[in-house]
Amino acid sequence: MIELELRELQLESARAVATMEATNNNLSQFNKQAHHNSQQWYKAIINWYIEQYGDLPSKAGPGKDIKLMVE
Repeated sequence: MIELELRELQLESARAVATMEATNNNLSQFNKQAHHNSQQWYKAIINWYIEQYGDLPSKAGPGKDIKLMVE
């Protein structure tokens, strides 16, 4: 399981979501895993991304090219 600080979870999940087609169907898979827990939601998205691209969004795949406004 992912062990990141809350802010890191938020930033990494933002990168992951930015790389996917954010449709209701795509996002609902994470809602089912999180059960109204935002930190679990972030982790579910990041885990999905790691399965797809092999590492955190900031380090691999299309997520590494995403520039967030807070950076």
